[in-house]
Formats: sequence, structure tokens, C-alpha cells
Amino acid sequence: MRLVTYNVNSLGARLPRVLALLEEHRPDVVLLQETKSSPHAFPHAELAEAGYLAADQSGGRWAGVAVLGRADLGVDDVTVGLHGEPDPDQARWVEATVGGITVVSVYVPNGQRVDSPQYASKLVFLEAMSDRMAALAAAGPVVVGGDMNVCPTDLDVWDPAALHGGTHATDPERRRFRGLLEAGYSDVFRALYPDDTGYSWWDYRGGAFHKGYGLRIDFLLASREIADTATAAWIDREFRKPTRVPESKPSDHAPLLAELDLELQPGPSATDDPAGVVAQRTTGDAQPEQLGLM
Repeated sequence: MRLVTYNVNSLGARLPRVLALLEEHRPDVVLLQETKSSPHAFPHAELAEAGYLAADQSGGRWAGVAVLGRADLGVDDVTVGLHGEPDPDQARWVEATVGGITVVSVYVPNGQRVDSPQYASKLVFLEAMSDRMAALAAAGPVVVGGDMNVCPTDLDVWDPAALHGGTHATDPERRRFRGLLEAGYSDVFRALYPDDTGYSWWDYRGGAFHKGYGLRIDFLLASREIADTATAAWIDREFRKPTRVPESKPSDHAPLLAELDLELQPGPSATDDPAGVVAQRTTGDAQPEQLGLM
């Protein structure tokens, strides 16, 4: 099973890169964040042409998440919204079953400043996330991936002093991230590579990417019953470079990929004609009109 999580920072602007990623890596599952797409503008047709079904929670200009699955595996049992999240209209959580595995794409709030209401909301979101992840892990194999906007340790920050007093590396955020792991999960990349930085985000400004001034804030968290099947994980830095797909500017994130030694089984929506499929849909706290699925 090959998975990708990728904060695209606007799917409309980055669609050529996503399509190039699908062609090059042929992943089974792709988890997207910051799609910044309206429900009606989500590019289902283009993704279907590439051989993927998509379930999305789209919220317009900001946020937005999606799960893509190979059409021959299907995308089923879709749930959008996270019970207990403080701002359910922000389009930050979508679950689906692909090939018999539950997969989740999540975009955790940034938090802005530690003295802001947004920071308090971020902590509440992480707590709600931990509760849901525990329930999912108790039910079967699951992978939760996305931009979690937390650097769990100082190894995940190019300069810990630079973030001192700011978000992403505070003790409350780190405690809540540990709570996600304690809910029954393993950080796939860190488990395989305990001493590598694994940065997945670099500021657009100041040549941060070329200088190596990055953060590790994108994760694939696998439930413990399948975590030991992980054989590889890596950041595809090429997709952070403007030259990789010249017709589109890169996101400020690079995709994180992982391989798990799992055999996937086609689900009810599996098809050779993805453009004609509408799978079953359910909703969590989000409004039904925010969910798109084809």
C-alpha cells in the first residue's frame, strides 16, 4: 500500500503537480489538505481521468481536505467533519475506506498566536482528533495523515529558538500530539528514521527551502496493528521545486509518502469507469453541502 499526504496550498493552482505526482508514484491513497476549493469546483473529472475517485470536504477559499483512492479500489464509507471540533464549517476532516483500510485526511488549525482564540481552538481540535482516532483504531486498521501544524520535538524544527514563544512547538501542542500516538498510533516516518529531520514545509521567503530552514508538520500516523508493516517513508522534495512541474508554482509543502506491506481489497465503489460512480455518503458535524464525492 502506497500512501501520500500533501498540503497542496490550493488544488486549483497545484492540480498539474498533483496529476504529475499521481502519474509518477501511482499511489493507492492520496490525502490532500488546503485544497481551497468550493464544492462545485473540486476537480473530480480531472482526477477521474487520472484513475482516482475522490471524497472531499470543501470550504471555499480556505482549508479543504480530500481523500483520493485508486478507482479499482474504490472510495467508500465517507464521513466529513470531526465531532467536537470547534469550527465545523472550516472543512478540516474527511474519512473514507479505500481497499479495506480506513484513511483520514486532516488539516489541523495553524493556531496563529499563543494568545489568540485560534490557538485555543487548535488545542480543542487536537483533543477531538485524539478521541476520534482512538475510536477508529479500536474498530480496525487506519491511517490518519495530513498537515498537523505541530513539531513534536526539536528535531522537527530547523531552529527551535526561532519558534520559541510561537505556535507549533509549545508544550500544550506537543502534549496533544503525543495524545494522538497514545490513542493507538505510530508516526510512520519517525519510527523508521528516528534521527532524520524529515522536513515537509519551508517558508516561501528568504530562500528557506534551499537553506534547509524547514519544519516537519506533515504526518502519516498508522494504527499499531498495521504500523509494523511500514517498510519506507520519504519526503519527495522534487515537488517543492519550481522546476519539477514548470507550469505551476510549488506548494510550500512537499508530499510525504509511505509504503505499508498490506494487501488491499476492492470496495463496493471500485470501478473501471470512475466518472460514473457516486459512493455512499455520511456526514459528521459538517453540513451536507460541504461534501463532494465522485
